[in-house]
Amino acid sequence: MTSPLQTHPAATQALLQKLGPQKVLTDEPTCFAASFDNMRLSFMPEAVVRPQVEEDIGITLKLANEHRVPVTVRGRGTGNTGASAPIHGGWVIHLDHWNEIIIDPISSMATVQPGAITARINELAAPHGLFFPPDPSSLKYCSIGGNIATNAGGLRAAKYGVVRDYVYALEGFLPTGEKVRWAAPLRKFVSGINLRDLWIGSEGTLGVITKAVLKLVNKPAARRTFLLACATDEIALEAAAELMGQRVNPAVFEFLDTQTVEAAEKRRGQRVFSTEELHGNSKTHAILLVEVDGHPATLAEDAVKVRAWIKKFAVAYRETDIEADAEALWDIRRTCSQAMYALGNAKLNEDIVVPFRNYVALIKFTREIRDRTGLATPTFGHAADGNFHVHIMYDRDNPQHCKAAEQAIHEIMQKVVDLGGAITGEHGIGIAKSPFLTLQHTPAEINAMRAVKHALDPNNILAPGQIFDPLNVWEYRPVKVTLPWDKH
Repeated sequence: MTSPLQTHPAATQALLQKLGPQKVLTDEPTCFAASFDNMRLSFMPEAVVRPQVEEDIGITLKLANEHRVPVTVRGRGTGNTGASAPIHGGWVIHLDHWNEIIIDPISSMATVQPGAITARINELAAPHGLFFPPDPSSLKYCSIGGNIATNAGGLRAAKYGVVRDYVYALEGFLPTGEKVRWAAPLRKFVSGINLRDLWIGSEGTLGVITKAVLKLVNKPAARRTFLLACATDEIALEAAAELMGQRVNPAVFEFLDTQTVEAAEKRRGQRVFSTEELHGNSKTHAILLVEVDGHPATLAEDAVKVRAWIKKFAVAYRETDIEADAEALWDIRRTCSQAMYALGNAKLNEDIVVPFRNYVALIKFTREIRDRTGLATPTFGHAADGNFHVHIMYDRDNPQHCKAAEQAIHEIMQKVVDLGGAITGEHGIGIAKSPFLTLQHTPAEINAMRAVKHALDPNNILAPGQIFDPLNVWEYRPVKVTLPWDKH
């Protein structure tokens, strides 16, 4: 836990007078709970604002501009990059209680507040035969405001796209406190410059979202799930490229390298495939999880192609179209994130993207790093779009490990860019990837981004320090807390 770099007692007192102590909380437990996200680096704010009406947000932002108080917007805190951590202290606008969801089945739209939990949107849309496709792995806990702020993807992104593809309109406040509406609840809208899409993926640096109108689509009638083991990481990745070339359009296509599978098996206390299923082979195999969905007739055609593909590449496999059995196949994938800690007590985690042609080159490089440093480099993620989660696992109390992990993550991020990839696909930059922004973008590109930020936020009060100012996160120690999603 760190203290704010600068305090603003007069401004905080003025905010208390305007909004009242029920809406402006300054006690240590409340401030601490709002000081970190899933990255768990804590930066203490001076106050947490829990607005009840939109006017409260406008008042907070205008007062923040007057007194130059940093403001950070927060939802459920499930982000992985520190983007909702108030790294310069100041005030946190907490919106987890703004969670209203209204489904319009005629227009196939959902009007939601930013604190609405993503999975809840689908629970309310399902009785109408509709669903909201983006599905981050934290969908039972994350809020739609954070999904929009990071342009989240998830497991179904390859077939259905990312959050940006499902936002019709946004409402909220500019950093200076003025209310704005970008687009409208209409299927077509091209009036003026598209500032709606500018907000999407801006990680809370360009405005405060108070309402979103989302596109819903027809819920698939059926799905079929396949889990297969491949002898090596390379074979699994070559298999992934071939399946995509066959024009099978999987809703989900996940890759787990052998290091990830080893960790997951340790956590689960059992093998994914038995020695008998692997024909007496006891070594760890790479895993692919494939799910196809749609009309039953189309599904049947895709299943025939998938089985022929499996026969060519897999050592063992299972498949099902029964919901409960599919969940059992999914268990290995859901175990991945927490299973990493079987390989080290700390991790550096990057959600990079590489093109199909360089999948194998990436995985070979991660193993090269492992062999050279002695640190585990488990990698898993979305094989259908190249968005992989690369980890460096290390002992935080070992200075040599810390130094090696820092060097390794720099090498991996440079390699990703050299392979024609991206340093983030769905988590965003936040503070976690801020040291690597200049690897991806030229000075001219970064200056253009800064110019947009300055135009909308001339006093730099909204999420200052995020994205553009490098912060070496490996020099900070995470707080030891148990979050709701840690138990799953």
